Amino acid sequence: MECRLGCGACCIAPSISSSIPGMLDGKPAGKRCVQLNENNLCRLFGKSERPAVCHNFKACSDICGNTNEQAFIIITELEQITG
Repeated sequence: MECRLGCGACCIAPSISSSIPGMLDGKPAGKRCVQLNENNLCRLFGKSERPAVCHNFKACSDICGNTNEQAFIIITELEQITG
């Protein structure tokens, strides 16, 4: 599936333990990544500074659901189960 541009769920809902420019200790679950712009697009997309975990994430219906709201719910539940 193609990523729904502007969703941002994968940049907000999960914790990210990798260092991110502007968030050297990573980010906690539920906190907006500082690299997410006002349109919920990654400022680091396509750049070498983008963390590998972000680069390797691929949108799929099991994780992203059919709507942005479903993506937040699913990713939040996965975070709670694995966190």
